[in-house]
Amino acid sequence: MRVSDAKVALSTASVYPESTATAFEMAGRLGYDGVEVMVWTDPVSQDIDALRGLSDYHEVPILAVHAPCLLITQRVWSSDPWTKLQRARAAAEKLGASAVVVHPPFRWQRQYARDFVSGIWRMADETDVRFAVENMYPWRYRDREMLAYAPDWDVTKDDYRHFTVDLSHTATARTDTLAMVDRMGDRLGHVHLADGKGSAKDEHLVPGRGDQPCAQLLHRLAASGFDGHVVIEVNTRRAMSGAEREADLAEALAFARHHLRGAGAAAFVAKDPGAGGTGPAAAPRARGAAQADASPGTSRTGRGPRAGRAGRGGRTGRIGGSA
Repeated sequence: MRVSDAKVALSTASVYPESTATAFEMAGRLGYDGVEVMVWTDPVSQDIDALRGLSDYHEVPILAVHAPCLLITQRVWSSDPWTKLQRARAAAEKLGASAVVVHPPFRWQRQYARDFVSGIWRMADETDVRFAVENMYPWRYRDREMLAYAPDWDVTKDDYRHFTVDLSHTATARTDTLAMVDRMGDRLGHVHLADGKGSAKDEHLVPGRGDQPCAQLLHRLAASGFDGHVVIEVNTRRAMSGAEREADLAEALAFARHHLRGAGAAAFVAKDPGAGGTGPAAAPRARGAAQADASPGTSRTGRGPRAGRAGRGGRTGRIGGSA
């Protein structure tokens, strides 16, 4: 049985409303292989020197940079979207990250949208950093649907060198996740691991708590020798305490490592969404995996649990839009 070499990273967005600094501290304490930095309104997330300092202090590498594509980050780094991507690429190169995650343009960004596909190819040709374009979803309100992204929320309809698949977004779009992954093929370079139940809201549930084929996808990645990163990007805003937030992130890490190791892959059936053992019934198994597979504080790199260290930066404003 093949075991994936993919690293499991924590998105700094997963600790909201806590700070970027808190995400580094928590990733180090739980034993994540690294972080994906969501560049947003927290000044620390925009500061390369501060990020390098956090990475060095907590001994947590920065594996990816998420460009500031949210509604609330329209003026972060610049109001010009191409400048944002140039700065994201520069940050990734200086911080040693291998990927920049980018959303397709909003439909009202007309010129940017017209040039987006060719522009992403041009930027990808200028660097070894992967520009991984992320699938989005239609915006819905009651029985109405608005197509907010251009050229399309389904990024597989256009030609990109690398893709990010986000399983909360596939749930919100109510699309066939594994069919989308099939269309991405070997251009799938990055994964945002989360779950959802098809709500119009982008839920970003802990993997195993929704109806997405999270486990099945991880089995596929393990079997195919996937060389990208798996990033835990979940919503912990409703956590009643830091301990509850940390427990959710430990559970998500255990789930990812358990299934990337190929556990249960013998039962894998390519087109059966239930075959991967995901969904609400899988959550107890994922929690058990934290004990059966490894302590949540033990990383794949052999780094054991560490006592928490005081991070830099404080609480920040609310993240707008969808990651």
